[in-house]
Amino acid sequence: MSTLPPAILSGSRSPSSTGLDADVIIVGAGPTGLTLAAELAIAKVNVLVLERRANQDLDGSRAGGLHARTLELLETRGALAPFLAAGAPAQIVGFAWMPLDISDFPTRHPYGLALSQQDIERQLLAWATKCGVSIRRNTVVAQLMQDEHAVTVPLDDGEVLRGAWVVGCDGAHSVVRRAAGMAFEGSPPSICHILAELRLRETPAWGLKRDVLGIHAIGPLPETGGGASNAVPGTVRARVMLTEAGVERRTAPTLDEVCQRLREVYGQDFGAHDASWLSWFTDAARQASPYRVGRLLVAGDAAHVHYPTGGQGLNLGMQDAFNLGWKLAQVVRGISDETLLDSYQRERHPVAARVLQNTRAQSALLRTDAQTEALRESVASWLVMNEPRVAVAAMLAGLDVHYDLGHGHPLLGRRIPDLRLHTADGPTHIATLLHDARPLLIDLGVQDSIDIGPWTQHVRMINAECRERWVLPVIGEVTPPRGLLVRPDGHVAWVSEGGTSGLAEALVQWHGCTVNTTPLAASKDGHSFMSEIPIPSNPPLAT
Repeated sequence: MSTLPPAILSGSRSPSSTGLDADVIIVGAGPTGLTLAAELAIAKVNVLVLERRANQDLDGSRAGGLHARTLELLETRGALAPFLAAGAPAQIVGFAWMPLDISDFPTRHPYGLALSQQDIERQLLAWATKCGVSIRRNTVVAQLMQDEHAVTVPLDDGEVLRGAWVVGCDGAHSVVRRAAGMAFEGSPPSICHILAELRLRETPAWGLKRDVLGIHAIGPLPETGGGASNAVPGTVRARVMLTEAGVERRTAPTLDEVCQRLREVYGQDFGAHDASWLSWFTDAARQASPYRVGRLLVAGDAAHVHYPTGGQGLNLGMQDAFNLGWKLAQVVRGISDETLLDSYQRERHPVAARVLQNTRAQSALLRTDAQTEALRESVASWLVMNEPRVAVAAMLAGLDVHYDLGHGHPLLGRRIPDLRLHTADGPTHIATLLHDARPLLIDLGVQDSIDIGPWTQHVRMINAECRERWVLPVIGEVTPPRGLLVRPDGHVAWVSEGGTSGLAEALVQWHGCTVNTTPLAASKDGHSFMSEIPIPSNPPLAT
């Protein structure tokens, strides 16, 4: 049984009745924090987000773009349309700046979405607000202390909050991670870039430049903001990225430093002035371990940082949130034992470790010595071949993630394709059936109703027919399943190719139950999962 106190186990109580300010306190209202908050709110969990910024504005436009898997996940919540309206579908996948086309991939979104982080955060804020999420701004967490039942969160203004759980989505310098005592180990920086968004009096040759130190780039920025033109006659807005000679930088550059570096690299500073954003980044790669200590968890940049090439970081954090949200909600509501949260570390830590590995490789390929240039040309020649292109692009787009849920059908542990189903109520897509973030049990064998006993209130059950091919990125076409248990994050937890073997264990493992049996209607041919399923009493979660 869960070790949570009875007051926390109740799904109908208010936090105030337990002496808590929220079931879950999220520190940080960036992309990861907003996504997690929306997921928890959909699951009817009382969530409070603490954010140090006064509003959602960012200092600079930052990197942006949503990969295909993130688009699929937003589709499963019915939240994608505003993002598509705000951005531009494009082929944004690339390895070490070598473009990779995914237009032939088996997904309803064989593309990425070109959209700045500023606009991504605005859309996420609108979604979270629509879900009823409460955000406290101008709020700085001073420290955290946890006990058996809750976490105490003192703020820098002297106020003290209490939450049953706290999730740090507060970036690379996470207060939550440090308070939990989580290690944050990895590789130190080997390269440093400075960034600036500013105005130029002379228009440069846009694009990349390579020299002995590495890569540099100057690109145009739009002259609009807030729907109005901000053009200044005789100037252009630009973003500048310059590689430095060392990695010792610890503070943002000054405009004078940017101008000096422009002169060193390009022979002139192009009349650079009016800098609206100055920053820097390195290729340091670090990862938290573990992701959970007691009632403290981390996600997004608080859990992993890496070189930004490939545009994976923001997407990785949002996908962390989709994995964690439903699990934490089930624990808060008393549906599952808190050991369910161990699967968050078990599933997401390897995914982030692989991102750290591939960004280290990409960083190395961007060096400009003769040996690296030769290697880069070789890699580029391999990536035009179909099999390497598909494997690498699927990894970068997040479409090949496979959680180890044991042996079985190729769908087990992978994202379910968003296929069209035919039901008694008419045709629908699988993503539509996941809008309420509930587990989904799909019977593709017969059309009769199924009694899922103690899971009726929590698991959505549907009888359907699928007339499409089941095709997975990298894997290819697979045998059509007869039945599927789909988790709220869209990953398949159980697959039937005829019978019901393993269904009870999957339901208990992922969606909680302590009864001994549940009767299901008998099938005419004996091959559907219309039979009595034995339910183990208090079985342990798989390790």
